[in-house]
Amino acid sequence: MTIIQLEYFIAVANYGSFSIAAKHCFVTQPSLSMQISNLEDELGVTLLDRSSKPIVPTEVGHIVLEQAKEAVAAFYYTKEKVNSLKGEISGKIRIGMFPTISPYLMPRFIPKFTQKYPDVEIEVRDMMVPGLINALNRDLVDIAIFPSGAPIKIKEIKLYDEKLYLYVSPKNELYNHKEIALEDINAIDLLMLAEGNSPYNQVIKKLFFARKNAKTIYNFFNCSLETMLHMVDSTSNMTIIPGMAIDYLPQEKRKHVRCFAKINAHRKIIMAVGRTYVKISLVQAIKDTILSVSKKGVAEFLI
Repeated sequence: MTIIQLEYFIAVANYGSFSIAAKHCFVTQPSLSMQISNLEDELGVTLLDRSSKPIVPTEVGHIVLEQAKEAVAAFYYTKEKVNSLKGEISGKIRIGMFPTISPYLMPRFIPKFTQKYPDVEIEVRDMMVPGLINALNRDLVDIAIFPSGAPIKIKEIKLYDEKLYLYVSPKNELYNHKEIALEDINAIDLLMLAEGNSPYNQVIKKLFFARKNAKTIYNFFNCSLETMLHMVDSTSNMTIIPGMAIDYLPQEKRKHVRCFAKINAHRKIIMAVGRTYVKISLVQAIKDTILSVSKKGVAEFLI
């Protein structure tokens, strides 16, 4: 039994396909299949149900899978500790990120990170929260970054608080207000992303539920924040925008941004890692770099 065999077995279990697993392991499919067959022969059991589409572990395969993950994690933990002692940070990091965070955090974070850690390869995927948690559990991403508040049981590592604002059409009657109170907002005028894609804290969710119960002409699902902003520009509506996004607005559009009155409208951005993840130094480097750029970004928008 080898670490390579265990890694290949985990990959097939994660991706449900020999061909896709082989692609992600940078090996030919026959080679990957042979290694898993050798592992099954050595253990004397069938680990994968090859008749299923997608391929899934057998009953005994599920048991071996959990042990395989622990064994692989322990193996790389030793390498990670040695690299940490040598002061080396290298390898590949796969980051899953919430869609209303990545367009504004990544341009700030990646250039600074790659300059400081040139030997680290970064892979970024945009996913909704359920997809991020599933990807963590299946070892498809190493780190997930998303707004806190989802009803899930997971260890959260707080990164930063991001202030939320209103982006208001000049045609809206509240446009001339410097600050806008929740009670003054007509729910019908507020364009909001579907709840699963929303960046809102509990206070702002009151608006979501008011909007949900209002009779509206259109609703938005799986749309980008950019789509919402363009809709506001074309109507008399308003929408909610995270602070970091303001820096990417054209100068003439920034005058449409308004603060909430009387409330601390914000979202808490968190990071989560897989249960058996062991790239401790890389995780810390990611966290430290994000904290350094996010503090500057949030402070800029406290207008």
